[in-house]
Amino acid sequence: MNGFFNELKVQRWDDHRYYHHSKVNQALHFLSATSFLVAYVVAFSDPAMAALIGWLVAMTSRQVGHLFFEPRGYDRVNQATDEYKEEIKVGYNIKRKLVLLALWAASPLLLVADPTLLGIFAPHDGPGEFATHVGQIWLVVGLGGIAFRVVQLFILKDVRTGLVWATKIATDPFHDIKLYHRAPLELWRGQRKEIEEVLDEVLGEEIAEPVAVEASKSGV
Repeated sequence: MNGFFNELKVQRWDDHRYYHHSKVNQALHFLSATSFLVAYVVAFSDPAMAALIGWLVAMTSRQVGHLFFEPRGYDRVNQATDEYKEEIKVGYNIKRKLVLLALWAASPLLLVADPTLLGIFAPHDGPGEFATHVGQIWLVVGLGGIAFRVVQLFILKDVRTGLVWATKIATDPFHDIKLYHRAPLELWRGQRKEIEEVLDEVLGEEIAEPVAVEASKSGV
């Protein structure tokens, strides 16, 4: 089990040191994380509504932070090119995210073409039922996206890497709140803090010598 949790720490370290430099991105990740936790709670009683919250609020705010506010190009803090970071990304890098987001955005069109979705649903009666059906489709898209990448990692890397990544995805909302709960207030006050300071404060207890930790070179 020590190897599992050590790899989880490394995957988290790679993710946060490489992809969360912007204070705006950190604040949006805090919003995303809290929204995901709300979705987790709602999922017990209304999975379709949980999927709507997860995609429309949590995923949207998270990806807006990455796509529009996170610096690209050469990463001076980590002395790495953007191409290198994208290559070693264990989970969904930008290209994979764009494919997943395209599938998500296009999926409601299936209900426009066939309101029963090949007999799976009864035809929706009004906007409320349509939204419920969309939420159910988005739930499948989200879980399917995670399952697809896990199986890819099983094949291209190993079983442990896939299970570690799935664990990371499931627990990211809790970890992001721990990392970035100060970001909205600091952003509001106009404060700026270097990314290594933020990571040292929060991850220092988890990784004693973060500079020495080698990136997860999945190559996939």
